[in-house]
Amino acid sequence: MTAQQVISADSHLTEPGDLWVERLERKYRENAPRVIKSEKAGGAPYQFVGPGIHPLTVAGVFAAGRSGQELREHMKHGYEAARPSGWDPVERLKDQDLDGVVAEVLYSSLGIVLLNMEDVELQQACLRVYNDWIAEFCAHDPKRLVGIGLYTLRALPDVSEIERCAKLGLKGILILASDTLATPYSDARFDPLWQVCAEAGLAISLHKPLVSGMPLTPAMPTMADLQIHVIHVVEQCLTRMVYGGVFERFPALNVVSAENDVGWIANWVHRLDHVHAKIANAKQLPLKPSEYVRRNVWATFQDDPLGPATWQFFGERNYMWASDFPHADSTFPHSLKVIEENFSGVPQNVTQNMVCDNARRLYTIDIRPNG
Repeated sequence: MTAQQVISADSHLTEPGDLWVERLERKYRENAPRVIKSEKAGGAPYQFVGPGIHPLTVAGVFAAGRSGQELREHMKHGYEAARPSGWDPVERLKDQDLDGVVAEVLYSSLGIVLLNMEDVELQQACLRVYNDWIAEFCAHDPKRLVGIGLYTLRALPDVSEIERCAKLGLKGILILASDTLATPYSDARFDPLWQVCAEAGLAISLHKPLVSGMPLTPAMPTMADLQIHVIHVVEQCLTRMVYGGVFERFPALNVVSAENDVGWIANWVHRLDHVHAKIANAKQLPLKPSEYVRRNVWATFQDDPLGPATWQFFGERNYMWASDFPHADSTFPHSLKVIEENFSGVPQNVTQNMVCDNARRLYTIDIRPNG
C-alpha cells in the first residue's frame, strides 16, 4: 500500500479525574462526578463515580491495544499508566505522529457515562463543563484535533447547548442510541435536534448504549451477549430514521454510527430496500431507503476487515476508519499496519476514501489531500 494520509474518525480523550470537581458551578460540586480510589477488596482500585452513574473502571479508557493478562494487570492501575496525550494536546499531536495519523475526531471517555445520569439539571451542567473542556483542547490545533460534544436527549426541545457547541468550534454531537425510549426518533418531538444539527452543519454521532448500565436478562445473561446486542440497537434507531422520513424532512442531516463496526451495514442497506418493497402499507418515500443511507449516514470502524471487503455494495463514501485510541480496542501504535491488513485487495482510491477523505469531507477537516 502506498503512503497515504490517515484520519481517525473515532478517537477518545481521557478526561482528568477532577475535571467536574474543579469546573462545575459551586452549587453542583458536592455531587460532581469524580475519580476515586476504591479500597474495596477485589474491585477496581480507581473508579469514575457520580450520582446515577454505574462505577466505571478508569484504567479501561486508556488501555490502548492491551488484551488478556496484560489488560487484566493494567486494570489495577490509575492515571500513572495513561498516556498524557489523553488530556494534553501537545502530547496528542506527538502520538498522532507516532501512529501515522494526521488528524483525529475526538470523543469523550468518562463523559459518555454522564448521559445515563437521571438528575437532568446536574447532567446538563456536567455536559457544559465537558463541552467547554474539549473545545479548549481542540483549539490548540483545530486542523488536527476535531471535537465532538455531548448532548442529552432529556434536554429536548431545548437545543441551546448544541448551538453553543457550534459556536465553540465543535464539529459534531454525540447522543446515545436507545431502544427503550417511549418516543421513536422519527417522532416530530425530535425535530428540533435534527433541525439544529442540519442547519449548523454538525454531524450527530449515534453511539451504542453503554453496556455497564444495561441489565442482564434470561435472553442475554452475560456482558458478552449485551455487547453483541448493542450494535442492533443502533441499527434499529437508524432504520426508524430512514423509514420514518427523518432524512426526507432533513436532507442536510448527517448521522454517524459511531463505534458499532460496519461489517453488518451492507446487508442492512440491502434489506432496507427489499423489506420496504415487500410491505404493502410501508410509508412511501420519494427516494429508496438505501439512497437516504448513502446520502445521510456514515459509520466508523476499527480493525473490521469485513467492512472494507464489501465496498462494492456499500461504504466507499460512507465508511470512516478509526483507531479508537486510547481505548483497549485501539490499533495504536500500529494503525498503518492494521490498515494494510484490513484493506488487502481493496482498491487504493477506495482505501483512501475510508481512511481519510470521507472523514475530511464530513467534518470539513482542513488537511490537504496528498498529491
